[in-house]
Amino acid sequence: MSTDVYYRAFLNRDRMIHILESDPAIGDALAAVFRLDGFQVRTAHAVTPLLDSFEARRPDVVILNFRVHGESMLPLLERIKDLRAGIAVFMIADSHNVDLTVAAMRQGAADVFVKPVDKERCLQAVRDTLKRDVHVSAAVHGQREVEIRGFQQLTPREREVLQLITNGQSNKEAGRELGISPRTIEVHRARVMEKLGARNTADLIRIVLTS
Repeated sequence: MSTDVYYRAFLNRDRMIHILESDPAIGDALAAVFRLDGFQVRTAHAVTPLLDSFEARRPDVVILNFRVHGESMLPLLERIKDLRAGIAVFMIADSHNVDLTVAAMRQGAADVFVKPVDKERCLQAVRDTLKRDVHVSAAVHGQREVEIRGFQQLTPREREVLQLITNGQSNKEAGRELGISPRTIEVHRARVMEKLGARNTADLIRIVLTS
């Protein structure tokens, strides 16, 4: 059976992809492929319009060129990952560059594509990423970052709380990071457990890490 059966392509209409590429022809060509697959797509040729569009709607996926008008986009990749919003980021390189690829992957890029971009491979990589509810990064200093992407029944705040719980933070620590009280964290945790059918915290983490 095709893996696309499990992908649930009908959900694409609710998913947003932002593309930042200084070459309009490449950005528009990628956008066309994703629109044909049902995604909502926004393109930008500079950083400011991209960030402005974040205010209207946070995307599910961002596709960035490593350099836009001569400026490195690695700081923007880091900034997006620091949002901890479960946004998958793919990078486009103008040519093969091992150092840049390694740096991007260490900062949380889902994949790196080299021009000329294989648009079908890029589409499939995005599909594969969106099939996963959870991404666990490589261990750094003994810690593994856990990023919650799916669980569509959860609110954005509930996904944030779930991510911090899965990272091993206490209610107090999670509340401090999100700027809310430990009691509010506990309320969100209870709602998450109810929605995901978890009996306790250990069961909740098991559900997350096997999703």
